[in-house]
Amino acid sequence: MTATTSAPAALVLEDGRIFRGTSYGATGTALGEAVFATGMTGYQETITDPSYARQLVVQTAPHIGNTGVNSEDAESRRIWVAGYIVRDAARRPSNWRSERSLDEELVEQGIVGIQGVDTRAITRHLREHKTMRAGIFSGEAAQATDKELLDAVLASAPMEGARLAEEVSVDEAYVVEPKDHGWDGDPRFTIAAIDLGIKAMTPVRFAERGVRVHVLPATATLEDVKAVNPDGFFMSNGPGDPATAETQVKLLRSVLDEKLPYFGICFGNQILGRALGFGTYKLRYGHRGINQPVMDRRTGKVEITSQNHGFAVDAPLDGATQAPEERYGRVEVSHVSLNDDVVEGLACLDIPAFSVQYHPEAAAGPHDAAYLFDRFIELMAGTRDGRTANLSKEPVDSVHNPIDRDAAQQGTDKTEDKK
Repeated sequence: MTATTSAPAALVLEDGRIFRGTSYGATGTALGEAVFATGMTGYQETITDPSYARQLVVQTAPHIGNTGVNSEDAESRRIWVAGYIVRDAARRPSNWRSERSLDEELVEQGIVGIQGVDTRAITRHLREHKTMRAGIFSGEAAQATDKELLDAVLASAPMEGARLAEEVSVDEAYVVEPKDHGWDGDPRFTIAAIDLGIKAMTPVRFAERGVRVHVLPATATLEDVKAVNPDGFFMSNGPGDPATAETQVKLLRSVLDEKLPYFGICFGNQILGRALGFGTYKLRYGHRGINQPVMDRRTGKVEITSQNHGFAVDAPLDGATQAPEERYGRVEVSHVSLNDDVVEGLACLDIPAFSVQYHPEAAAGPHDAAYLFDRFIELMAGTRDGRTANLSKEPVDSVHNPIDRDAAQQGTDKTEDKK
């Protein structure tokens, strides 16, 4: 892959739709699942989020790269998007924190992109026809025939069945100390956090609250967890199909059997769902962006959240229910998406465990969900002192008209037909 400023480029979708533009970043070939992200800011955090591994990200905001990139805002050790698709790339960055241009960063890390395409049309196409495999071809690669380009896309691996957490996780454990992030005093708690694609800001949010975080690889065992003598257990966000996470599901069940307090986000929510015996399914086009509305069904409060997921938990929305894995007792859907009623959180009523599908660390994004870190601290404190098994209020019933679940999976809100 080489850098060039004006090479012809093409975005080819697996259904044969082709969008033509010019190269952005490195030139060559990038294959992956085409998805769209709706955030108007935070592009550096987006491209360095490991949950975007093996995906070609379409930015719906038209102007990208205006503030450049810097060494502080990356959410992991590298760019993880497989390819990058923008409409109007900035010719030069203009921001006091900028250290280099986004284009230069993409070139340096070998990320193939395309600019000058109609990202509105691409987004509408993906909404109507679902996310799909795609390829970005630029420079010499773009000179192939349309059939050859499409054949390359069709030969690429789908996201269903993809096991990616081990690919993006760290190889060695490390510790994030509270004293390095403004905490004055001894650590209040210690947690073991499984890195399934963890964003850098997540352990920082814990450390700011006095929690020492031992970040462990995705392949960690129960013995590895116990070795750090944790007060709680955490599973992070990450890429891939949760149906492939048998190792992590087995580990979480062992942790739940130990009655160790648990908090999961994103992939960690899906793993809790599967550990409890629920299924997961692929959304038609997923939730990706920093403006996703979610309702806490126990309080009625609406949060604007940062999200990045293409799979969801298939759990009943009508109040508390017995977990299919009966030894874990009752569970309720604590949070739902206000766009399509997708499960956005689970709360166990008989064991100390809860999770959410979104990103409370807010990097980038709103801070509406920051309280979840405090909730986990309260859960650990209560469990340690023997005061409570969980933080759930009374079991909930649906507090708004649910959208047809089958319709949500098909990308169609049938409630519109009833109006």
